[in-house]
Amino acid sequence: MIKRLFLLLLLISLSTSVFAQRFSKQNNSYGDRDGRWEASLVLAYQNSVTSETQGGSVIDADSVLGWGLTVGWNWTSHLSFGYKLTVNNPDYVATIVPEDTTIPPQTLAYKLSKMTHQLNATYNILNKSFTPYIQGGAGMTTIDSNVPDSPPTTGCWWDPWWGYICNTTWSTYKKSAFSYNVGLGLRWEVNNFLFFKGAYNKEWVSVDSGTLSFDMFTLEGGLIF
Repeated sequence: MIKRLFLLLLLISLSTSVFAQRFSKQNNSYGDRDGRWEASLVLAYQNSVTSETQGGSVIDADSVLGWGLTVGWNWTSHLSFGYKLTVNNPDYVATIVPEDTTIPPQTLAYKLSKMTHQLNATYNILNKSFTPYIQGGAGMTTIDSNVPDSPPTTGCWWDPWWGYICNTTWSTYKKSAFSYNVGLGLRWEVNNFLFFKGAYNKEWVSVDSGTLSFDMFTLEGGLIF
C-alpha cells in the first residue's frame, strides 16, 4: 500500500508538469488558491501510545505508518475547509486487570484498526506558494480491537459460478467516538496544479475510559483544480 501511494504521487507530479509549464507562462502567481478545489493522498505516521484505565488495565500500541486522503475547498487564499480520512493499523499489547482480584491479569496481543473521519478548517498564513498553516477540526474515530466479543457464526450459500460456499464471520470489540485535532504545518505549491504539505497533528479521541491522545505526522501530495 505504501509503495503504491509513493508511485501514485510520482505519477501525479509527472502528469501535471507539462500543463504547469504552459500555465506558468501566462500566470506565475502561485499561491492564488481562492475558489479552487483540491485533493490529496496522505502518508500518516502515528507515534506509539500507552493508555491506562482506572482499573489498572494498560494498552500499549506501537508506532505505525498509515495512509489517508483529503478533499477540500479554498474559500479564500488563506482559509479552506475539507474532509480528511486517515487509517492506521498498529500492533498492540493489552494487559487486562479483572475486577475480581483473585483472577490474575491477562495479556492480549493483536493488531488495532483505527479509522478517523474529520472535517477540518485550515488557515494558510501567507498568500504565497510556500506558507505555514494552522489547522483544527473534529469528527468521528472508530477503534476496533479485533478481539472477538462472541462466538463465530457460519453461513453457507450456493453460488452459480463457484458452487457451494461457506463463510465464517465474527463481531469484535470496537468503539466509535467523537474526536478532534489541532495541527501545524507547511504547504508548498510546486506550480498551479501540484502541492505538498507536511504537518504535525495532535488528535484526541473520547472513549468510555477517558480521552486517548495520538501524535500524528503527515505528508500529503495532491492536485489543485
